[in-house]
Amino acid sequence: MSNKNLNKTNVINKISLSRDDKIFNVFVLIVVSFVFIITLYPLIYIVSASFSSARAVSTGQVVLWPVDFSIEGYRAVFENRDIGRSYVNTIFYTCLGTFINVAVTMMAAYPLARRDLRGRSAFSFIFTFTMLFNGGMVPTYLVIKRLGMIDSIWSLVLPNAISVYNMIVARTFIQNNIPNEMLEASQIDGCSDAQYFFKMVLPLSKTVIAVITLFYAVSHWNSFFNAFLYINDRSKYPLQIILREILVASKIDANMVMDEETMAAKQGLAELLKFSLIIVATAPILCVYPFIQRYFVKGVMIGSVKG
Repeated sequence: MSNKNLNKTNVINKISLSRDDKIFNVFVLIVVSFVFIITLYPLIYIVSASFSSARAVSTGQVVLWPVDFSIEGYRAVFENRDIGRSYVNTIFYTCLGTFINVAVTMMAAYPLARRDLRGRSAFSFIFTFTMLFNGGMVPTYLVIKRLGMIDSIWSLVLPNAISVYNMIVARTFIQNNIPNEMLEASQIDGCSDAQYFFKMVLPLSKTVIAVITLFYAVSHWNSFFNAFLYINDRSKYPLQIILREILVASKIDANMVMDEETMAAKQGLAELLKFSLIIVATAPILCVYPFIQRYFVKGVMIGSVKG
């Protein structure tokens, strides 16, 4: 008799608990759905506006779907002969710069993760110090000029060869996920430090490498200020500089145009170009992200759980 009552009590507790869980799940679903909508809608709007007509964009007719479907904005962007060349330049700068960044970052993170490194605290302090203080734009420009890197691709990939923040992330990953016993075992087998780094540390650090690769690649892809300062040869311009020129060239001075209809058409095209330029500039990165998403999800949790 007591067993039956106990079973009934357990069933009632499970039912009440499941109801609480359902209420909580519904609440969480509502909040997540709201955040998802307010995050996704601007992206949908930008894509829809880029495929709409200039008149529909300037008059505010675009809400969710394209209105008067048109590729006028993309045609105006790709009519510029420098777009293709600047795309190739940016891809090259991004690949080369990211490779240098990841290589230097991992080579700096591994020694600092070793507890037997002499002066480890001093080196860590020097790296951290640079996160707070730097020489500034003018001294940096003078250094780049003295090194003969003006109008050179090296001025875009070498000055920012390492991000201290990414280095700290990589160092933390190595400390928490690669045990010291593995190093001791490799040393007993006669493995050198270089062999251990290339054959053990790097293969086991694919997660953090994927994360910092994404960070560096996005930074290089969106960078334009360094090219604006150091690059004079138009054939070496990255994509962002050309897109900026197109956007500036599309602006119109009302005092220069007497015909209101012409001015309205040009202003509408200028508004349309903004959305088309956003898609052109971000599409490659958006296409790459899904391939490293699973590594990125793991990487952002580095150091959050210890055991």
